[in-house]
Amino acid sequence: MIYEKIKTTLSSLFPDPVPVPPEEESAGDDQEKKVKSPPPPRQDGLLEREYSVHGYHLDAQISPAQLIAAVTMLDDAEFFIESITGVDWIKDNQLEVVYDFSRYDFDLCRVVIRTRIDRQSPVVPTITSIYPGANWHERETHDFFGIKFDGHPNLIPLLLPEDADFHPLLKDFKA
Repeated sequence: MIYEKIKTTLSSLFPDPVPVPPEEESAGDDQEKKVKSPPPPRQDGLLEREYSVHGYHLDAQISPAQLIAAVTMLDDAEFFIESITGVDWIKDNQLEVVYDFSRYDFDLCRVVIRTRIDRQSPVVPTITSIYPGANWHERETHDFFGIKFDGHPNLIPLLLPEDADFHPLLKDFKA
């Protein structure tokens, strides 16, 4: 089964297992509800997810330096790239690049690869040498979030005007 194979393969990127936070006990009626502080940014590692809840099976948080290795593993296992997008974590001063992968066959397995980068210098390596179809996805993500894909063959605006000096999906963008 491809799920077990790719789980084992991606796990090789992480020598130590990701600690799973314990479930918080729910407060009873007679206890005061505690104000929850936001959780810290997720640590690198591989998580199994319930497909019926999340829409994917495996969720890997990796460093930008591990991106090419992870994407190569998925390519070797005959996954295709579905999409690439960004997330602006403005309070953490970070941007996240999210890559969605799937397969064409009947052995359903969807994988999400995430990598976080500093908001002030948002650079990740391009994956266009592995997945040429990522070209347009990376250009669109660059347009809207300002993330630079190092080594991209033609990182020119895809949807915004060529002289655009703004990135409309950043949370501090003012129209």
